[in-house]
Formats: sequence, C-alpha cells, structure tokens
Amino acid sequence: MGRLELAGRAEALAAAGTPFVWATVVRAERPTSAKPGDSALVLADGQVDGFVGGDCAESTVRVQALEVLGTGAPRLVHITPAPDDLGVVEEDGVVTVHNPCLSGGSLEIFLEPSVPLPVVAVFGHAPIATSLLRAHRLFGQQVLRLEKPEDPLPPGTRAVVVASHGNDEEPILEAALLAEVPYVALVASRRRGPAVLASLGVDDRLRSQVRTPAGLDIGARTPPEVALSILAEIVAVLGKPGAARQEVSGPAHEMTELVRDPVCGMMVAPVDASPHVETSTGVVYFCGTGCRNAYLDNPLAYAQ
Repeated sequence: MGRLELAGRAEALAAAGTPFVWATVVRAERPTSAKPGDSALVLADGQVDGFVGGDCAESTVRVQALEVLGTGAPRLVHITPAPDDLGVVEEDGVVTVHNPCLSGGSLEIFLEPSVPLPVVAVFGHAPIATSLLRAHRLFGQQVLRLEKPEDPLPPGTRAVVVASHGNDEEPILEAALLAEVPYVALVASRRRGPAVLASLGVDDRLRSQVRTPAGLDIGARTPPEVALSILAEIVAVLGKPGAARQEVSGPAHEMTELVRDPVCGMMVAPVDASPHVETSTGVVYFCGTGCRNAYLDNPLAYAQ
C-alpha cells in the first residue's frame, strides 16, 4: 500500500472515529529492508497495513503501537539487533527495543496515535445549546447534538449537557448517568434544577452527579458566556487525576501483558494479528513466520 493510499485510509479511519497509529520509518541502517519514509497504519486489533520492515520489525512496531494507543502519546522507537541481554530501554524520550531477529542494521520509527476526540453530547435547542455546538472541535472535543431523547449516546461520549428548557430532560439525564458518563449537566435555575433531579429514576449516588446549574461560576450572563463556563467545567472535570479516560476498544485496551516467542525469546503482542499456533495447552505467539515455522518443524524443542 503506497503512502497516498495510506493517507486516504487514515483519513477514512479518522472520519469514522476509528483509532490507529501512523508509523513512519525516519532512519534506517543497512542492511534493513525498510527505508526512510516507509509507513504503515496499526489498528487497535494489531493489524498492520503498510510496510515498516520485515516480520520482526513489524512485530516490534505492533507491540509499541498498541502501547501508544493506550497512552495516547507519540513515541520514537529505536529497533536494534539484540545484545546479550534482551530488553526494552527508555531514555531521553526514545524507546530502544533490542530485537534478536534483526539481520543487520537498526531502525528508528516514529509512532503517532490518532485517537477519536472525546464527545460532548448536547440535547436541546436553547440558545446555550446552540452556543455549545459552535465550539465543535475548538477545544479538542467533538460537540454533537442529540436530536431525540431516545437517541443513543455517540461512541466516546465523555460529557452530556441538557439544555432543552424543560423538554424531555429526564430520559437523557438518566441514560447518561446509567452509562457512567463522567460529566452530566442540566441547564436550569437553582430552583428548578433540584426538582428535576428529584424526579429521576436513579439512586441518590447517580442523582448527585448531575451538575446544575451547569458550568463554573465565572459571572456568565449571555448564552455564549454560559456555554464557555460549561466547557471550562468539562475540561476541569475530565482533567482531574483519577477521572476515567476514554478507552480504546480492542487489544490496545484489553491486552494486559506481552508473551515471549519460544523460538527467539522476543516479547510479542498476544493478538490475532501476530503469527500464532493453537496447541492443546493454549495459543503460542511468534514475532514472525520464520520463528513460527521453526516451532512447527520441532515443537518439542521449544516446549517449556
């Protein structure tokens, strides 16, 4: 897949809200097969589309890319032939991976994650709701309108704001609370807000999580000012230590630890995209097809 094709696929993935990592070779020493500028996309299930080197280099990129999807931070990875002591070293912002299968030179690959922006779901057509919708993508958030009270919350919803002047408030608030959305707010007066909360069909713990009046007290008067106060409160709540972070579904989220290739000793990602063999005692994963074939030729030699 050429770079232009990759760029088109990346654009489509981003538009669909699908997380991925763009991997680009920035430095290559001979006799590596990859060259500077070679690129690949790594998806949350470990699938690699494109080329950043042979099987073993790709396996390392898969492992590192899944970690990058989990943290959301870019990373420069230096892959080098293994010394006597295998391992991963992080220093000065560069992760060095000692790869026992490389046939020659080193590679440096930059990994840049693309994780969907968190969603702020807004219900209602009040002026404050309209002002919130104008902030779509201005502050690193997708601000989307819920048209009907029965509409499902969009994937990645981190905040729900109800500004509907008393229309269909309860079902939206209840759905957001039951979904454990980190920030739920009701635009209402100090007198009306508690009455709405008392009518909700949820327990007191969930009811207490609704913020009403919505927004930080910044002396806001106009709808745009109130919208700004709400966005500021959303940033404050979601940025607090311990606040639930938006998760990436798939192995990037579910994978808890790596496994060792029994042939070369390299640590690999235990995902379907990695070469593997199903045995009577479980699934055995490999860095590449070479190690997988060596195992199949003589499984007893690598029995643990």
